[in-house]
Amino acid sequence: MANFAKSNVPRFSVDVYQNEYLPEGGSEVNAIVTVTATGGGTIGAAVSAPAYTPGQRPSAAVAVMVDCSGSMDYPPTKMRNARDATAAAIDTLRDGTHFAVIDGTHVAREVYPGGGRLAVADSTTREQAKLALRRLSAGGGTAIGTWLRLADRLLSAADVSIRHGILLTDGRNEHESPQDLRAALDACAGRFTCDARGVGTDWEVKEVTGIASALLGTADIVADPAGLAADFTRMMETAMGKEVADVALRVWTPVGTTIRFVKQVAPTVEDLTARRAEAGPRAGDYPTGSWGDESRDYHLCVTVPPAGLGREMLAARVSLVVPQAGGASAEGGAAHHLGAQGLVRAVWTDDMAASTSISPQVAHYTGQAELAQAIQQGIDLRKAGDFDGATAKLGRAVQLASASGNADTAKLLAKVVDVVDAATGTVRLKTRVAEADEMTLETRSTKTVRVKK
Repeated sequence: MANFAKSNVPRFSVDVYQNEYLPEGGSEVNAIVTVTATGGGTIGAAVSAPAYTPGQRPSAAVAVMVDCSGSMDYPPTKMRNARDATAAAIDTLRDGTHFAVIDGTHVAREVYPGGGRLAVADSTTREQAKLALRRLSAGGGTAIGTWLRLADRLLSAADVSIRHGILLTDGRNEHESPQDLRAALDACAGRFTCDARGVGTDWEVKEVTGIASALLGTADIVADPAGLAADFTRMMETAMGKEVADVALRVWTPVGTTIRFVKQVAPTVEDLTARRAEAGPRAGDYPTGSWGDESRDYHLCVTVPPAGLGREMLAARVSLVVPQAGGASAEGGAAHHLGAQGLVRAVWTDDMAASTSISPQVAHYTGQAELAQAIQQGIDLRKAGDFDGATAKLGRAVQLASASGNADTAKLLAKVVDVVDAATGTVRLKTRVAEADEMTLETRSTKTVRVKK
């Protein structure tokens, strides 16, 4: 059982940004909920929670899954870079971290330490693991679900608070069915988080991003294998910085109120609506994964029963919990409450200026979600040969990226389209687009920028 006690790290806070005013008969309430975990103290005027401390340092276990299919030998530098990257990740492990390395082909094999065990990181086991990496060689097919299931078996055997995977692939998941991969993801969801990376340009973006999405991790492309070591080091540093696992956003709503959606909108767009776990009368938990010292934004949209002018109501209460073993229960039951909470309100008014005003935070993130969707639709239409449709969608994406100040996405778009006028979204599709540029745009399409204060 995790130990919860007062300490310096981390403390959670919740801030709610919304226009609470509705016109007579209005029923839709939107709010941006900013959740911040910090090393201590109170964030602004937010409600601060007692720190969560599983022991002196959080105990962690990490499984690194390396694609060793035959395509990793084309070119041969790809396999060498993967070995070097895994060695760099091992060097980044904090002392005491449990870890394993998995060789992934059409089957999954333990490379280190073997025997169904995890090693405990220290100077000796790190060197042993790096020696074992010499056994990694390319040959065979790709069945990612088997890699994930082995990682789950290894990680679940460790008595730790944080379980994390790093997965590298260079090809499509051709040696198992999409249903098998989906079943593996469903089995692993909530048991460990996983960052997924595609190296080169022969892998399927939707497969890699789907793995990261299901397991609440990050996804990215490493087009040049020479960049793997730096990327693996950053991923492992981030994993080592996690302090709290399995945090859930608990949303309580009054009778008659319906939740339309709950989405993470920063640092990336991720729809959590369908992941709700019931947590008692009118309450549901939405998983957010592991947290370190960071801040994230969520868009909550609810429908409330219309009321008369001058009436007001609590539309939703948002809090942070760590669900405990035994599953969902009545609110306040099998979960540790992290103390911070935010209130979403609805007030009916005949002041037209008040009721028609849109919260700048809500407007910004509505645009960022549309931006991600427009990019994905535009790329799909381009692949399908609908160039007019692709031009329209990617033009809209350019317009949204420009208006919101999302400079990184604007740069990626400019490699796929010629921008005539960003303000109006007037673009022309480039006749030749490097495959790596299109895949980078698609993979990073859900990355957002924070709202301007």
